[in-house]
Amino acid sequence: MRILTGIQPSGTPHLGNYFGAMRQVCELQEKGESFLFIADYHALTTNPEPRLLRERVFNLALDFIACGIDLDRTVFFRQSAVPEVCELAWILDTVTPVGLLERAHSYKDKIAKGFSPNNGLFSYPVLMAADILLYGSDLVPVGKDQKQHLEITRDLAIKFNNQYGGIFRIPEGYIPEAVAIVPGTDGQKMSKSYGNTIPLFGTEKETRKAIMNIVTDCRGLDDPKDPDSCNVVALFKLFASPEELAEMCERYRAGGYGYGHAKQALFEKMWNYFEPMRRRRAELAADPGYVEEVLRRNGERARSEAEKTLKRVRRAVGLR
Repeated sequence: MRILTGIQPSGTPHLGNYFGAMRQVCELQEKGESFLFIADYHALTTNPEPRLLRERVFNLALDFIACGIDLDRTVFFRQSAVPEVCELAWILDTVTPVGLLERAHSYKDKIAKGFSPNNGLFSYPVLMAADILLYGSDLVPVGKDQKQHLEITRDLAIKFNNQYGGIFRIPEGYIPEAVAIVPGTDGQKMSKSYGNTIPLFGTEKETRKAIMNIVTDCRGLDDPKDPDSCNVVALFKLFASPEELAEMCERYRAGGYGYGHAKQALFEKMWNYFEPMRRRRAELAADPGYVEEVLRRNGERARSEAEKTLKRVRRAVGLR
């Protein structure tokens, strides 16, 4: 089974990114052959500053390797290392009904949020379809916000196959049921757009400051507290054993245990949990040549697979 995942280089990763996506990708490596790409072509739709885009791509590579990507099992590469994806996107464009893209909610959502409308944003689902179909993907992990795009991919693959023959494998979506919803420091879903994140690889000072800024109610040290409605407890349970979580909940209900104590316990658990990854990331950052070589070598592996698919597609549509 071939599994494909693409991640946009959108900035500093946080706890929500790790528990919502990064850990899932690492776990899925055990289920089959994995292709993981950094979606730098997709990132161009929001016109990032070129230097910043290059930095984000490199840092995301550091983050994923540090978090446990197995480079023997996973083909980890830059999307732009495989220009064949753009040719396939154009060929798919020629069988894509405009109405299908007009119904895509992602484009409407981004325009509503103030993004400048451009054809890259509008045809984003077609490039995503090319990403998926180019590598003969069987399984595509997606968040609920990307589910419609995967359905568009399936529609385009079926339409193309009906018109030109059975070229593409029809992929299945995978939405993990147990993905943790990680609350931010204000209780909303953790998101860069809300400014409520706790950085994954921040300094000790940055991490502690973010945790100490978690919003709580105004109950005093001696007052009993409700662990079920507390953001600190919701984050603590991501790292704690059942026994440790039960102990904290008991202290909340008994009183004499302040939010400052709980935040300190959360900081210690989180800091220790990511210590091996933090150390690995520092080693990688000190050897950028190694990281670039990983991306280059894997880009060649991905391109070799892409060329096989594109050759069949070109022949099917009548291109030499």
